[in-house]
Amino acid sequence: MENYVLNNGVVMPKVGLGVYKIKSKNEDALIWALKNGYRHLDTAAFYHNEELIASAIKKSGVKRSDIFITTKVWSSDLGKKTKQAFETSLKKLQTDYIDLYLIHWPVAKYVESWRIMEGLYEEGKIRAIGVANFERNHLEEVLEHGTIIPAVNQIQTNPFLQQNKLHEYLVKHNIQHVAWGPFGQGNKQLFNHPALTEIADRHGKTTAQVMLRWSIQRDIAVIPKSINPERLRINMDIFDFRLSEEEMTRISALERNKRGFNDPNNKFFLWVTRFIR
Repeated sequence: MENYVLNNGVVMPKVGLGVYKIKSKNEDALIWALKNGYRHLDTAAFYHNEELIASAIKKSGVKRSDIFITTKVWSSDLGKKTKQAFETSLKKLQTDYIDLYLIHWPVAKYVESWRIMEGLYEEGKIRAIGVANFERNHLEEVLEHGTIIPAVNQIQTNPFLQQNKLHEYLVKHNIQHVAWGPFGQGNKQLFNHPALTEIADRHGKTTAQVMLRWSIQRDIAVIPKSINPERLRINMDIFDFRLSEEEMTRISALERNKRGFNDPNNKFFLWVTRFIR
């Protein structure tokens, strides 16, 4: 597994495993992933599976020190509740530190939460702190009122939603771009797009691998989600080929600035964005 080095020197795998909606019945998939090379697990308080992550790690036999755990503070716990929310996640994950702790959404009191997270970082309870779903204005407010530059901004990114301007801003400020929903949340139009299928055929890879490789070559970390062992294997097998400049340009032409909220299960996130400042 290849890694990125965050702005504070912490090493984070380029490919992680997103665990949104993964439940106890899927524990075997998590154990398989850990035993077969995955070292970054991305969870959140809102996912209600932090205890499952702890169980899978224990059963996998992989040392905690070899695993990079990301979790996130939920919107209802921003402000003064953040420290307690962190301690709750710590307890559920059965660990004494978190590798990466994120603010899940930039709703009210996120600056107050950021200052609390800075304190937890200084205490050594968090190895790196960052944010998720933040736009430039939110990041600028954190930079103005905080003392630590976020290590990560985790945002929805795929060939139909490339986040080019925000990506440039993140690079300028040495904030690692992490892509959630790198497949457009299973968008069949992406998987079957002629440009992607042609490039995949040329390299003897799948369109999923091409999409992940496209992100990696933009220096964007990815956290694809799957519970299928073969897909889990495929999603990690992206370091033995490289997209040409022409192929990267072809994929860049697919930009639609289209957010993947067409899934009825994600209507909640549309509701959340109404409250983002």
